[in-house]
Amino acid sequence: MDQTQLSLLALLVGIIVGSSVVGLLVVAQRARTRALAENSSQLPDGVESMLGALDDPAVVCDTSSTVLALSPAAEVFGLDAGSTIADEDLRRVARAARENGAPVSETLRLRRGAAPAEPRLVAVRAAPVTPRLVLLVLRDITERERVEEMRRDFVANTSHELKTPVGAVSLLAEAIESAADDPAQVRYFSGRMQAEIQRLAALTNRILSLSRLQASDELRDVRDVSIDEVVTAAVEAHTIQADSAQVTVVRGGTKGLWVRGEPQILTEAVGNLIANAIAYSPQGSKVGVGIKLDEEVVEIAVTDRGIGIPESDQHRVFERFYRADQARSRRTGGTGLGLSIVKHAVQRHGGEVRLWSRPERGSTFTIRLPRSEAPDLDLVRPKARRKSRKSSPAPRPAPVKGDTA
Repeated sequence: MDQTQLSLLALLVGIIVGSSVVGLLVVAQRARTRALAENSSQLPDGVESMLGALDDPAVVCDTSSTVLALSPAAEVFGLDAGSTIADEDLRRVARAARENGAPVSETLRLRRGAAPAEPRLVAVRAAPVTPRLVLLVLRDITERERVEEMRRDFVANTSHELKTPVGAVSLLAEAIESAADDPAQVRYFSGRMQAEIQRLAALTNRILSLSRLQASDELRDVRDVSIDEVVTAAVEAHTIQADSAQVTVVRGGTKGLWVRGEPQILTEAVGNLIANAIAYSPQGSKVGVGIKLDEEVVEIAVTDRGIGIPESDQHRVFERFYRADQARSRRTGGTGLGLSIVKHAVQRHGGEVRLWSRPERGSTFTIRLPRSEAPDLDLVRPKARRKSRKSSPAPRPAPVKGDTA
C-alpha cells in the first residue's frame, strides 16, 4: 500500500471518527435539552398571554400543584399565583392528565371562596402543557344545570297538574251527556265543570306568570312604587275571598314607604300571600298585613293563625306545586304556584322572602325589599293644577236683562 492510499485511508477514518463524535455530541445535547425541559417549570412562550385572554378560570400548575400562572377569573375560586392548589380533587385531575399525557375532563363541586360559600358545580378540563406543567380550565355550570333541572321539573310537574282538571272536565262532560234527561243532574255537573274550568284557567295563568318571571332578565316597567298602594290593591283584590271565608284582613304599620319595581308584580306577590293566609285560616280569625322599615329594608309581613307548617317542610314551601295541606288546597282550588311566584317576583326586585311558622299556631311570610327615596310629588302637582285650570271652562257672567242665557 503506497503513501497515497495510506493518506486516503487515514482521512476516511478521521472523517468517520469525527462524524461519530459530532453525532454523539448532538445526541447528548438533545438528551440534555429534553431532560431540562422535563425537569423545568418554566412557562413556554405565549402561555401567560393565552391565560390573560380567557374568560373562564384557568391555571397552569407544576408537579407540586403550585400555581405558576392564572387567568383573571381564577381568583374567585381562591387560586393565586405562587400558592398551592388546596382542593384535593383538582390536584387529582391535574395528576391524572400529567400521568396519562392526555387531556382529562371531570365535573367537580368546588367552593367559590372559603366556607360557608355554597359549592358550585364546575366542569374541569386538564391538559398537559409540558411533562411537568398542566393547564386546568374551570367552567362554572351551576346555573346551566339548575336551569336544565328546573325545566325538566317544570315540564313534569305542569303535565301532572294539568291532567287533573282536564280529566275532570272530560268526565263531567260525559256525565252531563248521560244525564241529559235529568235537569237537576245537568245543573249539578255543569256547576262542577265550571269550577274545574276556572281552576284550569287559574293554573294556566299562574304558569304563565311564573314562566315570565323565570325567563325575563330585566323588569320592564320599573319606577317608584308606593307600598301603601301595593298593599291596598292586594287587600281589595281579595275582599270577596275573605268575606266568603269569614276571615277579617287587618292592615297596619308604617306608611309612606317606597321601593323601586313593577307595581303589578309586587301587588300580585303580596296578593298571593294574602290569598294563602285566607285559605289556611279558620273562620272568624284575622289575617294581619303589616309594613315596617328595618334600616334601609321595607318589610311587608302577612300573618295568619292557620294550620302552620312543620319545620321539616318549610324549606319546600317555595317549590312549584308544593302544598302544605293537599286536601285543603284541592278544596279551595289552590295551584301550588303562589309562593313560587312570590319568591321569584321578590328576587327580581333584589329582595327576599322569609318564613316563620309553627304547627297549629300559624305562619308569617315577610317580603323584604330595598327601600327607595319617595319621589318629589310637589313637582307633579303644579302641572296638574295648571292642566285643570286650562281644561275647566271660564265662568260665564250672570245674564242680565236683555241677554239670552
